[in-house]
Amino acid sequence: MNSFDLTGQVALVTGGATGIGAGIALGLARAGANVALTTHQTDAGDILKKIEDTGRRGLVLPTDLSGSTPDSVAALLDEVEGELGPLDILVNNAGIIRREDAEHYRQDDWDAVIALNQTSVWLLCQGAGRRMLGRGHGKIINIASLLSFQGGIRVPAYAASKHAVAGLTQALANEWAGRGVNVNAIAPGYIETNNTAALRADAGRSAAILERIPAGRWGTPADLAGAAVFLASAASDYVHGQVLAVDGGWLAR
Repeated sequence: MNSFDLTGQVALVTGGATGIGAGIALGLARAGANVALTTHQTDAGDILKKIEDTGRRGLVLPTDLSGSTPDSVAALLDEVEGELGPLDILVNNAGIIRREDAEHYRQDDWDAVIALNQTSVWLLCQGAGRRMLGRGHGKIINIASLLSFQGGIRVPAYAASKHAVAGLTQALANEWAGRGVNVNAIAPGYIETNNTAALRADAGRSAAILERIPAGRWGTPADLAGAAVFLASAASDYVHGQVLAVDGGWLAR
């Protein structure tokens, strides 16, 4: 199983303090990676301790990625590499969701979702990708969604942004696959996170969701760790431009 070993590698997980990001960050650390994570207005002490308990180095970077620019991304990557070493793995996980009927959807909500879920992902891919291309290797994992394939309900900006993540993943894979950089995505299903709290609190909606999931349960952040380790490791060296659904069978239904 050495092809799944990440010992000595450096990973950056955005939005890594809680939820899916924390699950992935811990999975990467357990596979051997030193892990930096960004967080915005969320305490990262718990996940940092868990990372360090694996014997790996952790780094917390308080960062508001919604205002990302090429310069701010370069400064962030400089800080990661200055503390931990050259970046091998980027996981673009940070994201938000705003719900409202489409005809009443506010422009500021649209702008906020697109800025974080789409623009910051592009800038981080580009900034990290340049460094990885210069070294001839690297793994980029974007966090897509089931709404990279579907339209959802009352989440037009989120659906648009996650379709964009899937398209960007494929576009970059087309350019970078032959130059040593793998770009892939994970599409989580319905996972128990802050973003899905409103759905889980709605008894009718939650029941309808569970009825469609063949696995019969909501996913947990830990369910994403294995897919992330695979896509970050040498085991996935011939995997490019894929959007891997980890959804309990939702799309098959």
